[in-house]
Amino acid sequence: MKITKSKINELLTQPGCEHNHKKDGQGKNKSCTQQAQPGAAQGGCAFDGASIALVPITDAAHLVHGPIACSGNSWGSRGSLSSGPTTYKMGFTTDLSENDIIFGGEKKLYQGISQIVKRYHPPAIFVYATCVPALIGDDFEAVCAAATVKFGTPVIPVNSPGFVGSKNLGNRLGGEALLDYVVGTAEPEYTTPYDINLIGEYNIAGEMWGVLPLFEKVGIRVLAKITGDARYEEIRYAHRAKLNVMICSKALINMAHKMEERYGIPYIEESFYGIADVNRCLRNIAEKFGDPLLQERVEKLIAEETTKLNQELAPYRARLKGKRIVLYTGGVKSWSIISAAQDLGMEVVATSTKKSTEEDKAKIKELLGKDGIMMEKGNAQELLRTIEKTKADMLVAGGRNQYTALKARIPFLDINQERHHPYAGYVGLVEMAKELDEALYSPIWEQVRSAAPWE
Repeated sequence: MKITKSKINELLTQPGCEHNHKKDGQGKNKSCTQQAQPGAAQGGCAFDGASIALVPITDAAHLVHGPIACSGNSWGSRGSLSSGPTTYKMGFTTDLSENDIIFGGEKKLYQGISQIVKRYHPPAIFVYATCVPALIGDDFEAVCAAATVKFGTPVIPVNSPGFVGSKNLGNRLGGEALLDYVVGTAEPEYTTPYDINLIGEYNIAGEMWGVLPLFEKVGIRVLAKITGDARYEEIRYAHRAKLNVMICSKALINMAHKMEERYGIPYIEESFYGIADVNRCLRNIAEKFGDPLLQERVEKLIAEETTKLNQELAPYRARLKGKRIVLYTGGVKSWSIISAAQDLGMEVVATSTKKSTEEDKAKIKELLGKDGIMMEKGNAQELLRTIEKTKADMLVAGGRNQYTALKARIPFLDINQERHHPYAGYVGLVEMAKELDEALYSPIWEQVRSAAPWE
């Protein structure tokens, strides 16, 4: 896959993104085309986005073709868990040096692929091109093709140099690699009338394991996970599913849209956070299949699970009711977590929209109401002002914002991909309630807010 202006424009103007055909003129693709300023790496580059999308394929090897610093995007900090193989946790890199920049890094890449094949025997190797080999002109796609023929192991080029765009664009570049080299290259042993793919679910902290049993209980089979706890083989036959369920907003919308065009697989966008969203997800999937018996099983499951859930949440709701939280995260979590918090009786007084699409923003407005604050910028100063203005009781954000919460002397909960607690599905909501309760009622806050002995 060559990175050209037309290819980038195609990925940034996906027909599946509603705002692309609802607006005219200069503002048409504003939320998609925002570029990071030079030197402002915080928030991720295209390489970062591609690796986030593909690294959760657990039995594959992931080789970063570039300087060793690019591998500082460490797999260990991502909370995507595996129920089996752990090859994806190995950080492979070609470690390009100054000499390689002068003479080219193609030979070193081929040697790296050879070493991985001989030592680890993975079913496939994903090779990520970073800024340096893209700038010096390495034909890494030709190297991957030659290595595939030589070793008999699929070597998949992921053309995602960081300078081409944002993390969201990188997600889509990763999806393009799967569409071009993986999806449709094998057939499943058997199919069922209720086969679905989960697209954009990365099994952070094992969240997917709390949701898969729900599908199994009603007779829905998850044919392929793209890509949380996935195996290379299952993605190869993902084209035989009857429905694609998009979980992470529009990050991999290009996969869903092109699979609909190529294989006739319809798609829907859903969330696993909060009671209402999980219920809606199950009902919408059953409705898409149009089977009255399946819909009946879904309604029975929802009734059983919500009754059980309400009993488990009762003590937490009593302690969390009315607590005010500021939410600073991106994408689908900027609105889906609002729904989960409201299920617990909490009030989200502000949330971020920095990495949100137009559809995300519309959902945020609907959930927050007219008094809710939508933050375009999210630096520490802005967060502290918002916390002071709203009299928030808690900050829910990514790990790097915990020190902002400490400055404001309020509790903090990590909600991003580095977290270690699953919050999706019915069981995830109980876990979230438990974590929120423990953070809010920790005895340390009473001590922190009290006057010093000498005052």
